[in-house]
Amino acid sequence: MPFYFFFIVSLIVGAIHLYRDRRPRYGRRVAEVFLLWLLVIDVGIGGFFGFVGHTVFADQAAASIGWPAGNPFQTEVAVANLAIGTLGILCYWLRSEFWTATVIATSVWLLGDAMGHVQQIIVAHNYHPNNAGAALYNDIVVPLILIVLLLYQRYAGGGEREAAHTQ
Repeated sequence: MPFYFFFIVSLIVGAIHLYRDRRPRYGRRVAEVFLLWLLVIDVGIGGFFGFVGHTVFADQAAASIGWPAGNPFQTEVAVANLAIGTLGILCYWLRSEFWTATVIATSVWLLGDAMGHVQQIIVAHNYHPNNAGAALYNDIVVPLILIVLLLYQRYAGGGEREAAHTQ
């Protein structure tokens, strides 16, 4: 599943980054590195793949969600993927409040998608793999992880402050 693939690659790249990083690995730094790679790879590159999936492979994507082929909403979903993916990629160069805006936009979109998936399960009994499976879990778990990492990275005291006071 592409949902799991980009998430796992983000974690692997984050772990490699931390392994090679010469800076101390305080909690705040760890959160920052994992947040960076989740935004760039999972949100960014994953968003571009979502765009391609809903354009180039539109009929297959529709079937996996339980939609009829030729559904005009796929173009809108594709463009939303492209927009969020662009924000994620830009997080590599743009930091600080840009990350906050990207986490907010991604979280609103994905949690809104999750509500749509649940509604489709309840109302239409739509248990297709990309409605009731990995997509649903991704749409709940990824925003929660992004929000927690962002908040921790921004507001956690941790070892950096302690280290600064002992020098």
